[in-house]
Amino acid sequence: MARGGINKAVVQKARQTLLARGVHPSIDAVRIELGNTGSKTTIHRYLKELNSQYPAAPASTPDLSDALANLVEQLAEQLREEGEARIVQAQAGFESEREKLLAQVQISQQALVALQQQHQIQAAALAAESAELATARSTLQTEQTRNATLNQSVGELQLRLADKDEQIASLEDKHQHARDALEHYRSASREQREQEQRRHEGQVQQLQIELRQLQQTLIVKQDELTRLNRDNEGLLVQIRTLKEGQRTLKTQADRRQAQIQGLEINLAQLNGSRDELEKQNQNLALSLAERVTELRQQLQLIGKLEAQLRQAEKLAQPVSAEDSSA
Repeated sequence: MARGGINKAVVQKARQTLLARGVHPSIDAVRIELGNTGSKTTIHRYLKELNSQYPAAPASTPDLSDALANLVEQLAEQLREEGEARIVQAQAGFESEREKLLAQVQISQQALVALQQQHQIQAAALAAESAELATARSTLQTEQTRNATLNQSVGELQLRLADKDEQIASLEDKHQHARDALEHYRSASREQREQEQRRHEGQVQQLQIELRQLQQTLIVKQDELTRLNRDNEGLLVQIRTLKEGQRTLKTQADRRQAQIQGLEINLAQLNGSRDELEKQNQNLALSLAERVTELRQQLQLIGKLEAQLRQAEKLAQPVSAEDSSA
């Protein structure tokens, strides 16, 4: 199939144009007429078909006979066709060989790129090894310097160790005195703690007794208050009865009025007694709250004393550890 839009009709038109100008329609001439486009193989095939269908008119040869002119023309055409076919074949071989060479060149270029990449990798690895070697040398030098410093420090530490041994020997007596003082402190603290605990237990028992007494007193006062309320109700009933009798017995109004006033005074006294009992209940509640607060404060004081004792025991533990190591 023709490439670039070249077909048989286009080749035929270019052939006729060349024949009209008196130019032989060769492959190169037709391709030039087509604007240097189209495959020579395709043009050769189309020209062969057109020459067989439309043979070119022979030019007039006044010196030769028609038969000789036709023979010469046919031989010339055959030579041209064979030459053009060989040229086309040679070009095809050249293109094939060129493609092979281009493929080989491409493979060589890829191999060259791979070798360059490998060279770069090796160069980078060499640089890394060189850097590691320099680092190792620097580290070795640093370690050597550090080793010398450590040796010097060891000598100094040995001297200091000897001094510490002397100090430890001189402190053993002080540690013994400290242990004795600690044991005495522990005994005193234990005894004080037992006393505080016994005192606290006694106070708690006393407060519990007082609390029970206050509760009993409160119950008694509540009973009295209930009884007074009942008395008040009875007095109110009596007052109503007296008022009713006053309306019916006017003659006895003065006497009944005096009795009523006395009863009202008694009622006021009873109300005063009830208020006093309520105040006493409030005072008892406040006293109970104060007792509970004091009890809590004493519990906190005992907790502080226990914490101080534990702190003293902790402070005494390092001294005991040094004595065991000595």
